[in-house]
Amino acid sequence: MIRLFQPRLFLASIFDLDLNRLHARGVRGLIMDLDNTLVGWNRPELSHELKAWFQDVRGTGFKMCIVSNNLTERVDQFAEKVGVMAIPRAAKPRRRSFRIAMRRMGTTNHNTAVIGDQVFTDILGGNRLRLFTILVHPIDAQEYWTTRLVRRVERYVVKRPHIPQSFSQ
Repeated sequence: MIRLFQPRLFLASIFDLDLNRLHARGVRGLIMDLDNTLVGWNRPELSHELKAWFQDVRGTGFKMCIVSNNLTERVDQFAEKVGVMAIPRAAKPRRRSFRIAMRRMGTTNHNTAVIGDQVFTDILGGNRLRLFTILVHPIDAQEYWTTRLVRRVERYVVKRPHIPQSFSQ
């Protein structure tokens, strides 16, 4: 049971992801959370570094889809800025949104990875479908109030390695 909450990989941020190594593993699709994974919670800014990262991901040959529990307008506006598919109001960790994302990308559970900052939504949802799960450190301390509560429980389920945040957005 506890394995459902364990990511396959821990990273400080998406920028630490070795895209070539992931591609060599056979991963072809990336399902990504939005808030505190790609950008700070409810922040619309898109840094030059993040724009370049999306270009690198595309250049490596990955399909991408943002799967977020946030509202449609927020998720769709961000996805349009970066030119990727999106599924808002995803109700993660339910499997439905992950399956829809894979169908849209043309990938399967054998060649799809999930990148997110929350154990009980992103990692649990991905592990329930046996996807390759990647847990990143949250970008920002500012979060939705329920997320702050859930993070307290996360500490007892998954021991995140101490990864200093060397960047700010």
